Amino acid sequence: MTRKTVTEQYPDVLPELPPRTRGVIGLFEENCTVCMLCARECPDWCIYIDSHKETVPPAAPGGRERSRNVLDRFAIDFSLCMYCGICIEVCPFDALFWSPEFEYAETDIHDLTHERDRLREWMWTVPAPPALDPGAEEPKEIAAARKAAEKLAATQAEPKEDRS
Repeated sequence: MTRKTVTEQYPDVLPELPPRTRGVIGLFEENCTVCMLCARECPDWCIYIDSHKETVPPAAPGGRERSRNVLDRFAIDFSLCMYCGICIEVCPFDALFWSPEFEYAETDIHDLTHERDRLREWMWTVPAPPALDPGAEEPKEIAAARKAAEKLAATQAEPKEDRS
């Protein structure tokens, strides 16, 4: 109350958003297995998913054929969505993410249904995950990749030393 009020000049100056801002939901399509958990758990029923099954040949000779779901349609109707984040929390394969983008207003309410192509575009705006705790141990995947890179660098450095 003792400070002077400041008016944000919105279109010209973008606001400083908190790191965990909920804007729009982005889809990382490669991780989606069409398990339908997001659509089933959505309290507003604003997620629409269509898929079909394909038969995959056996990986090894003598194996059996497998079937897998293939995503045909993934759409979110943002005119119904209440931005609760349940779909993102229940996704076991990390296919849905919050993007801080909030400028996706439309003049027609029917345009607020974003299909998978538009949801994929929002993934470019998803911020990187926060850094790990400095005291935490390194993830196994990163440690294995680092060791492999060090071995490769060591083997490439050895022939150069022998030539000199």
